[in-house]
Amino acid sequence: MNQLLFATNNLYKLKEVKEILKDKFEILSLNDIGYFEDLTEDGDTLEENALQKARFIYQKYGIDCFSEDTGLEVEVLKNEPGVYSARFAGPQKSDNDNIQLLLTKLNNQSNRNARFRTVLVLILNKKEYLFEGIIHGEIANEKKGVSGFGYDPIFIPCNHEQSFGELSIEIKNKISHRSIAIKKLMDFLKPL
Repeated sequence: MNQLLFATNNLYKLKEVKEILKDKFEILSLNDIGYFEDLTEDGDTLEENALQKARFIYQKYGIDCFSEDTGLEVEVLKNEPGVYSARFAGPQKSDNDNIQLLLTKLNNQSNRNARFRTVLVLILNKKEYLFEGIIHGEIANEKKGVSGFGYDPIFIPCNHEQSFGELSIEIKNKISHRSIAIKKLMDFLKPL
């Protein structure tokens, strides 16, 4: 089975990607190559962050790899929190704090349209490739469900009545932003 290095220390993302790719690739983590520090994410866009992480690992280890960055973009908030989704409520990166701040900002707002956007960067044979996955939905008025991570308990994808926090991991992994980006990556890698 072919191996791919996923340049992340986020165990939730790692688990999700391994689940999506389970029959196609063996996914290696940063731990598998002995890298245990947080990767720098100080770009102004999801693209910059994803590129920054992949380039760092590729330059340090010379290993083909992919990385991603994901943001929740809320229409009425001019696409906030976006690139700052993980640290929306502060550097402690607390999912609960981020959710509470977002719900407070949306209090009494009728427009709750939002989207999750993932940008995935693959570095393969010294070339960089970008893939994007987007899923549209809306922000619930309160947390619903305990599955997933991040904003999952308040994001209700279009054509569904349950939040990502309520949907099964199998359903989420079929429709999610990350799954869409990963499928584009897989389609790209198939002929190689």
